[in-house]
Amino acid sequence: MRRTKTERQRMLKETIEQTPFITDEELSRKFSVSIQTIRLDRLELSIPELRQRIKSVATDQWNETVKALPLEEVIGEVIDLELDQRAISILDISSDLVFSRNKIARGHHLFAQANSLAVAVINDELALTVKTELKFIRQVKQGERVIAKATVEGKDDSGKSIVHVNSFVENELVFTGVFHMYQTSGHKGEQDDEISN
Repeated sequence: MRRTKTERQRMLKETIEQTPFITDEELSRKFSVSIQTIRLDRLELSIPELRQRIKSVATDQWNETVKALPLEEVIGEVIDLELDQRAISILDISSDLVFSRNKIARGHHLFAQANSLAVAVINDELALTVKTELKFIRQVKQGERVIAKATVEGKDDSGKSIVHVNSFVENELVFTGVFHMYQTSGHKGEQDDEISN
């Protein structure tokens, strides 16, 4: 049964309110209309595109909260953050992030997304990566969206915070890392020369 335009737009608005990070492509499949129709509906309803919605939510919620680095320095778009607990970011793999010959994402971009998220989740003015254990599970290609999820797992034997970051493309694990993070609070007399970033 074909929906009327008014009904589709009402449902579209409700869907975006419930899941603000849904893409136009996903909406087009959900409502069985073209991506162009979805874009026109959004324009008529004054609903911004996904990237703008993400930036708006991030600015409203976390700009004053992130301490260790400015929000704009996090690689990817932060969509969830609870300091010293967890954080999530999204990175769309565009043409400037891949090798031109095979369209595979350069590994340092996946690392940078995970590392900057591990820094952002720490509730301190200074957080530096001391040690990492990384594993690239599979190649990520141009056009894919990487969702990185960081979880603070507590402290290691030397008192550094341990942050686990898992990165996914459509629920498939593509990268995993354990980040040992130095922070200024609670680290009296530590040797600064062991710290790198």
